Amino acid sequence: MRVLITGRHGQVSRELQITLSQYELLVLGHEQLDMADSEAIRRQVRELRPDLIINAAAHTAVDQAESEPELAFAINATAPGVLAEEAATLGVPLIHYSTDYVFDGHKDGAYSEDDGTAPLGVYGRSKLAGEDAIRAVGGQYLILRTSWVYSLYGKNFLLTMQRLLQEREELRVVADQIGAPTWAGSIARATAELIEHWQNGHAGPWGTYHLSGLGETSWFGFANAIADQLRAQGKPCARLEPIPSSAYPTPAQRPLNSRLDCSSLQRAWNIRLPNWHDALLECLHSSR
Repeated sequence: MRVLITGRHGQVSRELQITLSQYELLVLGHEQLDMADSEAIRRQVRELRPDLIINAAAHTAVDQAESEPELAFAINATAPGVLAEEAATLGVPLIHYSTDYVFDGHKDGAYSEDDGTAPLGVYGRSKLAGEDAIRAVGGQYLILRTSWVYSLYGKNFLLTMQRLLQEREELRVVADQIGAPTWAGSIARATAELIEHWQNGHAGPWGTYHLSGLGETSWFGFANAIADQLRAQGKPCARLEPIPSSAYPTPAQRPLNSRLDCSSLQRAWNIRLPNWHDALLECLHSSR
């Protein structure tokens, strides 16, 4: 089976390239494909004629998106719609990753797929527009909303905390944003399971689902868990101080509540991610 993966160097893409290695992978990074160029996307898909498309490319620089909305919308909104159109023409499925940032974070409990969306910034608006573009095409698609993605690759909270905790004596971390850290390796494994279900004729309903680590914590709690592992290795570690979001202003506003209810995916496709803390330990002890 030929699987087209957009994005080469991103966290999820790198894990997909490991997890899906039994397939013929057609991986297109920005060197091979400009995701802001719709016609280039169409040409590549029509030339490669994959059996499955996975869109792991995205403009994920949340604060930077505020100053370059046109580029964010081109990559996060227009490109997914083009991929959906080409997938529908070929009659093949599209798997696309979205985000908790489509919500404003004002809800008390975990967000379900049916809850109203209200993104707070350009990144969230562009990702929601990408979802809408895919849904408008219809067909065989999975939109997987996830949250707080990290891995041993690229730029992310885990790697930043590991560095800062060992460089500083004290570190202030936001404690009033609640969500679930999600290891990119867990996302890749869940994607592999979804593909297997589809191949074996056991696909659930196509549509939009939530896919994040189980449980919940704050960024401060996440940082504490990372610090615990550094201390267990006998490494130097800064003192952590909890602060409110108001004490750490950023160009883009973040949702205070990023909790996602993932029960629909479990019921429909029998997919369930591990607890966020267990996944963190596995990530840290992996040899990748």
